Amino acid sequence: MEIKVNFLDKLRLEAKFDDFTVVADQPIRYKGDGSAPGPFDYFLASSALCAAYFVKLYCSTRNIPTDNIRLSQNNMVDPENRYQQIFKIQVELPADISAKDRQGILRSIDRCTVKKVVQAGPEFVIEEVENLDADAQALLTLNPSSEASTFIAGKDLPLEQTIANMSGVLAALGIKIEIASWRNLVPNVWSLHIRDAHSPMCFTNGKGSTKESALASALGEYIERLNNNHFYAGAYWGEDIANAAFVHYPNERWFKPGKKDALPKEILDDYCRKIYNPDGELRGSHLIDTNSGNSERGICSLPYVRQSDGAQVYFPSNLIENLFVSNGMSAGNTLAEAQVQCLSEIFERAVKREILEGEIALPDVPPEVLAKYPGIVAGIQGLEEQGFPVLVKDASLGGVYPVMCVTLMNPRTGGVFASFGAHPSLEVALERSLTELLQGRSFEGLNDLPRPTFTSEAVTEPNNFVEHFIDSSGVVSWRFFSAKADYDFVEWDFSGQGENSNAEEAASLFGILTSMGKEAYMAVYDQLGATACRILVPGYSEVYPVDDLIWDNTNKALLFRADVLNVHSLDDKRLKALLDRLENNELDDYSDIATLIGIEFDENTVWGQLTVLELKLLIHLALQQFEEAHELVGAFLQYNDNTVERGLFYQALNVVLEVHLDEDLALDDYIANFRRMFGSPRMDAVLGALDGSVRFFGLTPTGMQLETLERHQRLIDSYKKLHTARARAAAASGT
Repeated sequence: MEIKVNFLDKLRLEAKFDDFTVVADQPIRYKGDGSAPGPFDYFLASSALCAAYFVKLYCSTRNIPTDNIRLSQNNMVDPENRYQQIFKIQVELPADISAKDRQGILRSIDRCTVKKVVQAGPEFVIEEVENLDADAQALLTLNPSSEASTFIAGKDLPLEQTIANMSGVLAALGIKIEIASWRNLVPNVWSLHIRDAHSPMCFTNGKGSTKESALASALGEYIERLNNNHFYAGAYWGEDIANAAFVHYPNERWFKPGKKDALPKEILDDYCRKIYNPDGELRGSHLIDTNSGNSERGICSLPYVRQSDGAQVYFPSNLIENLFVSNGMSAGNTLAEAQVQCLSEIFERAVKREILEGEIALPDVPPEVLAKYPGIVAGIQGLEEQGFPVLVKDASLGGVYPVMCVTLMNPRTGGVFASFGAHPSLEVALERSLTELLQGRSFEGLNDLPRPTFTSEAVTEPNNFVEHFIDSSGVVSWRFFSAKADYDFVEWDFSGQGENSNAEEAASLFGILTSMGKEAYMAVYDQLGATACRILVPGYSEVYPVDDLIWDNTNKALLFRADVLNVHSLDDKRLKALLDRLENNELDDYSDIATLIGIEFDENTVWGQLTVLELKLLIHLALQQFEEAHELVGAFLQYNDNTVERGLFYQALNVVLEVHLDEDLALDDYIANFRRMFGSPRMDAVLGALDGSVRFFGLTPTGMQLETLERHQRLIDSYKKLHTARARAAAASGT
């Protein structure tokens, strides 16, 4: 994690990281003002807080109340060496906690990350650099030996060279990558989380059987998402980019809708139109891209090559973002390598969906076949030793598809996790299934898995597949666990041979799609210095239902974005119009405004917590519509999970509105005690909301120039690096 420090007045310092700011000072005896804890005080507190976190985590997963648990830490300084200290952490536990849980709580404290880092002795590297922001990759701490040459299946170059190449691409773009966390809970199963130090919203996870393969996985995913603009999907990119020579890619084209908002004839082909507009309901306005919001330019469309005949077909960027999300995108050392990964991912998710929604029972992998892969067996044994039974299944549906499945059961909670992996090599597909299980997860995280069900509707409803797509945490049918399999086991192999193995495998996977009667469309992106591609298989590789283009399109943001960002300056007429749109567009009251309008608010602010319901409530207050506001306050207090401070404001508002709306009560009779209960500053805000002197309490004024929105500006800064690189590449190639 990158922490940037600013020097404030006197001895005060400001540390900024993610969306947080920490201020430190020195005690008066050290010539400070004592206005904040000192740096060492924060260090001491961090270990106590970390210990308490692990206690809370242990208790929460076992439904043990923490109300009467007390924890403290004392640091005892050696009088002869003040750098030699003992941290004594003591826990006071209620009498009704069992002996087993007492030991469990103490062991949980031993897992404290701060404690382990201190005990391991972190290495400090102190150096001068010319420019902090230009020092890209300084935080990428795993440096494989340049002399090593480790080949793994599926990669056309050694891992060490792959990592070096991808790190170099990111460094050239000025993107500073930091490794936020590593996990290695069982043998041969590694995962890590990497992110942009400047824009931590841009992150990926990697997995593999070794540290190097997991890092290569994370970097590859990062580059594929950069090339395909996935980090910035749904976000507003600002007026400068919206009006630039290009918005997404230099080869994009913009097409105006036809008469009566008809689809332009230049987009899609007949095959795709039958899938995406079967009833003629799809209109041009449905396909305006969310990122620019520039409806005057028309529909931003991206060229894809139809694989059956090489024809170029334009797909609206909005359609891709709404339906395919991140499915079918990859980066590789070569185009063939990237294609294999793209197609493997497409088959993994499509076959997974077919199996889960069809409640298909899969055959077990025979022990003698599994024994051929001792590294995978060791990982499975590690999970079983931790009390998690594991099932290893052939998901190829009779040898037709290159897909495997590893399913974990949690007897402590009754939950299950069906993890799928795909690759032309059975071994690689199996390894991916296993490593996916623990990618970014702790053992405690496995306590949140959903329980299987015999209720078919719970398994087949569309949102369940979306949950499986996001993190494989959807519901699984009990029928999936039947010992009577619907298919026989096949020890399949789609692997290629020799130097052109990836090219052979890509051709084989494309061949499966052809045999199914599916068209595939591909775009190649290499302007950023690495090879990446995206493959679309209409009617097969979508994640969200096609109807979402009409009924739940991300570009509904365009109905709200400008007015929400300018809400403080709207007159009553425009406020009423905004309220009408919020109430009549089938929005979920508890969905967040940030997602609705495509803005990255600091999640620790009122804007970051703001829901559709709360915004409607605040508009009713601004319009002096107190009965409607009172009704929504009740809903907010009953269902909304917001900060304590925000909750107290609405509790105070609730009682004031009750008095105000009751003809038999006088507010003056209650003000004194309301102030004693809620405090004068909070009551001043509530009373100001009633008399109109306080509008949209807690929301910092902003606008379409995105002023005050530092988090979102950092996201745009990240995208501008790509935009500049693409413009430079296009100019160099003369396109």
